Amino acid sequence: MPKNIQVSLSCGDYEITRPLIDGVVRPEGLDLTVLAASTARDRQWRLARNAECDIGELNACAYFMARERGHPYVALPVFPHRRFRHGFIFVNPNKGIEKPSELAGRRVGVESGFQPAAAVWVRGILGDEYGVPHQDITWLTDRDEDIPFTPQAGLRIERAAPGSLDRMLVNGEIDALISPGYPPSFLAGNKNIRRLIPDFKSAEKDYFKRTGIFPIMHLVLVREDLIKKNPWIAPNVAFAFNESKRLGYERFRNPRVAPLAWGTSAWEEQVELMGQDPWEYGLTPRNRENLKTLVRYCWEQGLIREQPAIDDLVLNISSEVLRGTQGF
Repeated sequence: MPKNIQVSLSCGDYEITRPLIDGVVRPEGLDLTVLAASTARDRQWRLARNAECDIGELNACAYFMARERGHPYVALPVFPHRRFRHGFIFVNPNKGIEKPSELAGRRVGVESGFQPAAAVWVRGILGDEYGVPHQDITWLTDRDEDIPFTPQAGLRIERAAPGSLDRMLVNGEIDALISPGYPPSFLAGNKNIRRLIPDFKSAEKDYFKRTGIFPIMHLVLVREDLIKKNPWIAPNVAFAFNESKRLGYERFRNPRVAPLAWGTSAWEEQVELMGQDPWEYGLTPRNRENLKTLVRYCWEQGLIREQPAIDDLVLNISSEVLRGTQGF
């Protein structure tokens, strides 16, 4: 009997990946050693710095940068993490900043470094939607970058002490903060931190209606040498991720699963605006535009030297192979 190939997988523990992590879904021909308990930062370093895993989830911007530098991975059209970002810009209310355009000339912290997709998307949106070029802001970061790079001419990046940006915002040492999540002071209800865009949900819905973009944060990568030896690995892994997502959707639609009084209503609202599969995989027209926008932002912000074609970055796996006979 033929033996399965032993491979390692590093990814986040999400509802749409849990069936894969738990072994409910198994890529045909592969036995997975899954690393899902590590932090997002650890997963990034496993792939971006050390190329430790055979298959892994990585910040899309780090992948674009690493690919340009000859990193030994290629991306599948699988996007396990997306997030709108209008609600993750925080300001000190004593600074008199009432709208995004007033960030020009300010000192803005970016938690987790300059490169992560969360920060790249916010800077790009500030430029495209609110007329604030990223060069008009002084940026403060508090950690080493995942991919070493030389900032473009005229870009002002200063280094703050690790973990200090939340405190600096509350104390008024910086004017605003871009965070991948929720700063501790915000969660604690500190009066010296608030969202820049209070009605962020309306802004994000409007953004999606106009652009069709639900921002892609992460991609799934596979070592190129594995795919060259066994071309079937790429479609099998992509199908398994899509099947895991389908089962995750089914689980979450059960009103008993999430401790949310109006969880079903939120699901119905999302479907009405974004369709049945907002986390769609594959190089669909909408996903291509999404990725092209992020590539452009990385290029404009000096993270990559050129804007490669999407098909040079992401394998084009057909929707028929992705979905099989199970719907989306």
